Parts: sequence; C-alpha cells; structure tokens
Amino acid sequence: MSEYQNQVQELEAKSATAARLFDIRRIIGGLFVLYGIIVTIAGITASDADLKKAQDININLWTGLGMLALGVFFLVWLKLRPTAPPTPPAGDHPVD
Repeated sequence: MSEYQNQVQELEAKSATAARLFDIRRIIGGLFVLYGIIVTIAGITASDADLKKAQDININLWTGLGMLALGVFFLVWLKLRPTAPPTPPAGDHPVD
C-alpha cells in the first residue's frame, strides 16, 4: 500500500472513533442519568413541607425516576445499535 492509502485509512479509523464517541445518544443518556440521580436524591430527601406544596405527590422522586429510565434507555439503545462507521464512496481509493 502506498503512504497515501495508509494515511487515508488512518483518518477513516479516527473519524469512525470520533463518530462513536460523540454520538448524541451517549450525551443525552449520560445527562439524563446524571440529572435523574440528582433529582431522585432530592425526592428521597424531601421534607413534609415540600410534599405538602405538591399535594402529597413526591414529584421530584417520580421525575427523577423517569429521567433515570429515559437515560438508561438511551444508553441501552446505544449499546444495542452502535453507530456504523461511514462507508467511503467506491471511487475514492486509487487502484494499485
């Protein structure tokens, strides 16, 4: 292989790695899990006065659990269907 072809293949591998690293599902899932943990902890530690304001519904707990479930859904989706690397067009590589 020529040096040019080696460089092209190396750049393609880096591009595929970057595409998997910055997949939007990873970012959304991670943020929802992080905020879900924070809101769930706020719901677990809610005082009686906080519950009385919300008509005895622990809204922080339920919202936090929902956020956790959504975040886990996105991360499982990412694991089950990873991003496919981009396929180069047929005419890009020179023939030896």
